[in-house]
Amino acid sequence: MLAVLYECETWSPTFMEERTLRVFLKRALRRIFWPKDDVRGEWRKLHNEELNNLHASQNIIGVMKSRRMRLAGHVASMGQERCIQDFSGET
Repeated sequence: MLAVLYECETWSPTFMEERTLRVFLKRALRRIFWPKDDVRGEWRKLHNEELNNLHASQNIIGVMKSRRMRLAGHVASMGQERCIQDFSGET
């Protein structure tokens, strides 16, 4: 999940982008935990509740919002003397 959240402090995702991130995370968890062998000996996909029970991950959108708030707190505490630099190194 860390690679997905790289530099998420600067994102402003739309509703559809948030939905896409949630779907991606569920798909990745399904690949990690693989299908389950049920009582009849047949393979089936894990349901969302079963994935949540196996992997206690936080809501990916909540993580993004908390990181944005943390960045906003850092920027607010910097003061007027310091300015934020962009990736090109210009002030």
